[in-house]
Amino acid sequence: MSERIVHCRMKKQDLPGLDRPPYKNDLGQKIFAEVSKEAWQEWLQTSVRYVNTYGMDLSMPEWQKVMQEQCAKYFGFMEGEMVATAFVPKEPGAH
Repeated sequence: MSERIVHCRMKKQDLPGLDRPPYKNDLGQKIFAEVSKEAWQEWLQTSVRYVNTYGMDLSMPEWQKVMQEQCAKYFGFMEGEMVATAFVPKEPGAH
């Protein structure tokens, strides 16, 4: 069985897609159709910053909604600014 290929909206190239939609809604279908596995993994790494900054409990529907809104903005499916996180990138040469 060959991998499913999508034209990734983030990477602007044809890459392996996800095995299944990440959410059971319209956003999940859009991500499934237009986001590569690689771009999805990058989002998952980024999403940890939101969980840590805001102490999100993703078992709660209100936090799921916030996280899905940030996800939609990250991938360009929704307009608007993403909320700030406490993440501060290391300066070059810092240990």
